[in-house]
Amino acid sequence: MDGRENKLRGWLPWAALACLVVPMFASYYFDDIFSSISFIFDSAEGNALGWNQAKYGVYTSAYSVLCIFGGLVLGGILLDKWGVRIAGSFFVVMMAAGAGLVLFALLTGGKHSLDLAYAGGMFFGLGSEIAGTAVNRSIAKWFKGGPLALAMGLQLAIARLGTAFAMVLAPKLVAQQTGHVYSLVECSRPALSGMGLMAFGLILWAVFVAIDRKAAEAPSGAFARTGLRSNAEEGAAAAEAKDAAAEAKGGDDDKFVLKDVLKVLGNKNFWLLGLLCVLFYSAIIAFKKFAGAILVPRFDIPAQTAGWMISMLPFSTVIFAPLFGLMVDKFGNGTRWMIAGSVLALAAHLLLAFAPQGVPAFGYLAMVLLGFGYSLVPAALWPSATKIVPEKVLGTTFALLFWVQNLGLFSFKVLAGKILAAGAGAGESAAAVSVEQMFVGLCVAAVLLAFIFARTSRLHPELRLDAPSRSSE
Repeated sequence: MDGRENKLRGWLPWAALACLVVPMFASYYFDDIFSSISFIFDSAEGNALGWNQAKYGVYTSAYSVLCIFGGLVLGGILLDKWGVRIAGSFFVVMMAAGAGLVLFALLTGGKHSLDLAYAGGMFFGLGSEIAGTAVNRSIAKWFKGGPLALAMGLQLAIARLGTAFAMVLAPKLVAQQTGHVYSLVECSRPALSGMGLMAFGLILWAVFVAIDRKAAEAPSGAFARTGLRSNAEEGAAAAEAKDAAAEAKGGDDDKFVLKDVLKVLGNKNFWLLGLLCVLFYSAIIAFKKFAGAILVPRFDIPAQTAGWMISMLPFSTVIFAPLFGLMVDKFGNGTRWMIAGSVLALAAHLLLAFAPQGVPAFGYLAMVLLGFGYSLVPAALWPSATKIVPEKVLGTTFALLFWVQNLGLFSFKVLAGKILAAGAGAGESAAAVSVEQMFVGLCVAAVLLAFIFARTSRLHPELRLDAPSRSSE
């Protein structure tokens, strides 16, 4: 009987992870429903919504608005005070409700369609980011002392597969037709499919909440009995069981207080990670939003081909993110992986900026390098966050990291758009090179920060930033 129970407990973290990844897959999908079909907004007369590229740009910026103006920090605090099951559920529902409002705006159209979609985008963005924080905190709790980087890598890989799915499926739902006026039904098809995924994600989130509650209510500390630790680590597991029992009882030692936020903000390692997060993700995500305007003129390819080229980014992470996460778990050296990933991203943007005009092979090579970098850095970055702060403020820490990231993304998206618009008179290819020079600069700064963080690891070995997970030692 004990053997069967231990086997079941060993599978519980993976069952929890399976439930957690689906809402994130749906979030990533919905966020990129228009990325590969932005041609429908080439002119306001070309679609029943009356949106042009400028209005579409306004809609995409809505994602970060509430995140920047305090929403992420407040959400992180609520996660730490109320826990993942209550606060996480609230924000997962907010994410789905925001997506529903966007879908309603697309289906009904009218002169207020942009206003409604913008409002929906704001709630969808904040809900998605705090849901992501809740997912990361849950994974950190369920896989503490186990293959944490692998679990986070798997979650990230499957979530990004949602982006790839959107980029491949959207052109099939809305075919590009010259001179065609896209109806409200056509404009809303990608969002409708996204809402179907959201509904499935809500169901699996509810299943996760039930699993998490059951584990927390189990005697002797649930999360220390999930079967992730070896017999050699029994003593450490017993200590963690005591901590878990104290957490389940709401012990004073783990009680969240507001001053802990100031401690996080005063942690220089938090700012090193935060700035690296801003620079690296801006060089990837902001690029992705404008990838069509860059790849098409630089390599003389049609929009459909550009869509497949861009989809190489999320597709590559499906394999390499969990693989690199496993390597971080087994061998450590997380800060070195961050350096390597940042260098690969720099090489990719150098190719995009300065490779010969009209040679698609360089575009594909750049996407391969960027895909490797996009897998390497997060596989080491997010697990590192769990090592620089106490667990009781982990939700706040992740939320603050996402806040800094969103602030950078919002700024660099706006800046990239202005650079493209300003360079339009010199030709589309020249404008693409100009904006790529900005991304090259971001990558250079990311490489420098990664080296600084590696130096911090050497100076402070007690943080174990470059140590493998205990279960792999």
